[in-house]
Amino acid sequence: MFAYLVKRVFQAIAVMLVISLIGFAIQGNLGDPLRELVGQSVSEEVRQELRDDLGLNDPFLVQYWRFLGNALQGDLGTSYFFKEPAVDVILKKLPATLELVFGATLIIVGLSVPLGVYTAIKPNSWISRAIMAISIIGISIPVFLTAILMIYLFSVELGWAPSFGRGETVHVIGYWDTNFLTVDGWAHIIMPSIALSSIMLPMFIRLIRAEMMEVLQSEYVRFAKAKGIAPWRIYFVHALKNTLLPVITVGGVQIGTMVAYTILTETVFSWPGMGSMFLEAVNRVDTPLIVAYLIVVGFIFVVTNTIVDLIYGLVNPTVKLARLGA
Repeated sequence: MFAYLVKRVFQAIAVMLVISLIGFAIQGNLGDPLRELVGQSVSEEVRQELRDDLGLNDPFLVQYWRFLGNALQGDLGTSYFFKEPAVDVILKKLPATLELVFGATLIIVGLSVPLGVYTAIKPNSWISRAIMAISIIGISIPVFLTAILMIYLFSVELGWAPSFGRGETVHVIGYWDTNFLTVDGWAHIIMPSIALSSIMLPMFIRLIRAEMMEVLQSEYVRFAKAKGIAPWRIYFVHALKNTLLPVITVGGVQIGTMVAYTILTETVFSWPGMGSMFLEAVNRVDTPLIVAYLIVVGFIFVVTNTIVDLIYGLVNPTVKLARLGA
């Protein structure tokens, strides 16, 4: 397992190098950084001097090497708009996004497993048919439209939940302010979490159902039934455990994807996270902040996928043995 972990770490480093290279390469096409720093009134001679001082006239590889060296020290540039390090700006917004993703993940896991198992066990019941019909609708409706409909129904018409912002938060440590320690914070995070989970939840229900139905046809499940083992134990211990491997594979990728999906959800609900920050950075052509966002999101993807691969060994011991023998 240790050898596999070292291998995955090197792969993660290689992926992050590619992401950093792409992010650095596109920043030259996002506008002239001097325009954001000094405006239009500065003469061309002063501009050229500033370009020399900032190293903007150096060859691309020289600039990238300098950028990479700074990035390894945690310096991804200074935001043009906020006038502070881009990493600090992102760290201030990151807790709101991670808590939103965590809330959506709880909803997905809490609903997809029992609903997916039920629809696999009783595929012809009217409840299963209704769940599958609703799941098709859920996959078809975009996240932003679901968010708008929820705001109209539950905030405007019924007045049950607030429609924007994080509400009251409690400071935990560093830049971390949490919604989960106040009633008002819970009230504000419920609707955005449901909206964010709406596109993933139907997919996981259908995935668990399909995998579960296949596992239920296997010989060891039939043997367990013949031995008289309790049905709940067969479904939720023996069958579900072998269903989870492909679900974890997709889940690891989709959790990272939800970080990107928060752009739409945060915009509709005015949620002060990384997604809304990224859109504002694009509108302001805040190049360092855009590049820093791409690198941070890429890092989250890489870390998530690495953790998922390591979890395989806990869910399926044969995967662990195969790795040790590799």
